[in-house]
Amino acid sequence: MFRSRSVPRAELRFAQRLAMKAGRLDFESGFLSNVLKARRAMLGAQADSPPRFLIRVDEFPDAYALDDPERGIAASKAFHETLAAEGVPYLIAMLPQRTHCPLDPTASGGQSLDAEDCAFIEQMRREGVSFAQHGTTHRTRYTSSRHRSELSGLSPQELEALLDDGRKRLAQVEVFPRVFVPPFNRFEARQFSDLARHFDVIGGGPENVPLMGFHGSPLWRGDAVFLPCYAPFYATAAEVSPAVERMVGLAPGTWIPIVLHVGWEVGDGFRSLAAFARKVAAYASSWDDFLHAVDA
Repeated sequence: MFRSRSVPRAELRFAQRLAMKAGRLDFESGFLSNVLKARRAMLGAQADSPPRFLIRVDEFPDAYALDDPERGIAASKAFHETLAAEGVPYLIAMLPQRTHCPLDPTASGGQSLDAEDCAFIEQMRREGVSFAQHGTTHRTRYTSSRHRSELSGLSPQELEALLDDGRKRLAQVEVFPRVFVPPFNRFEARQFSDLARHFDVIGGGPENVPLMGFHGSPLWRGDAVFLPCYAPFYATAAEVSPAVERMVGLAPGTWIPIVLHVGWEVGDGFRSLAAFARKVAAYASSWDDFLHAVDA
C-alpha cells in the first residue's frame, strides 16, 4: 500500500468533484492506471494477476428502515442470502441503532438493536461477514444534501463521545470493528487522525472529495489505511458488474474496493445482485485477509 498525498487546496478539491461528476475522474484513471504502470515496470509479466475485490455493504440496519418497511430486516436478509449463496465475503457497515428521519437534523427518536437483529448478526458472522462501525445514528447534522454528515462540524471531544456511544452499543451485540465507515461518506480532513486512533481502516466515497480531495485506495494516511471507493465501483450491482469484468481482464493484482447498498438492490428483487455475485465470487477477498495485510 502507498502513502496518501496531502489534502489539496479547496479549489482543486472542487475541481476534482466536478471532474468525477462529469465522468472524467474515476478509480482507474485517477489511481489504478498509475499503479499498474509502476507494478509492470517493477515486475514485468509477473505483475499480471487477478484483482482482489473488497466488498463493502452499506448498511445494516438500513438507515431508513424505521420509515420505509421495504428496507427493513427482511431486505437485509435477502441481500445477505444472495451473496452468501455464491460464497462472497463482504463487510457490512453496522449501524449501532435505528434512527427516525435520518435526513432531518431536527428529528429525534430511534430504536436499539433487538433480538432479531442479534440473531441475524450471528448468522452473518458464522457465514463469513466482517463488521464496520457506521457512525452512531446516521442522522445528518445538515439539511443540505451537499453537506450531509453525522461527523462534520463536531469538536474532537464531541466526535469522541459520539464514537464511544456507537462502540458501546455495538459491543452489546459483540461487534468490535476495526473499520469505520462514515455515514454519508463525509468527515472533515482534520477528523481523520481522531478516527485513526480507534480504527485501522477508514472508508469513504465520492461525497468526501470536496472535504478530503481525491485519493487512491487503499492508501496509508497517518496511522490508518484510507479506503475510499469511487466510480465505477460505487454504484448498483448492475452498474458495478461490467467494471468487475473489465478488472478481471486487466489483471491488476491489486485491492479494489466495491461499495453496494442494500436499499439500491431492492427494486429488482436482488436479481442484479445475484448476477454480480456470480461474477465476483472467484475474486472477492476476505476482509480478514486485508486486515492481516494492514497488520503486516
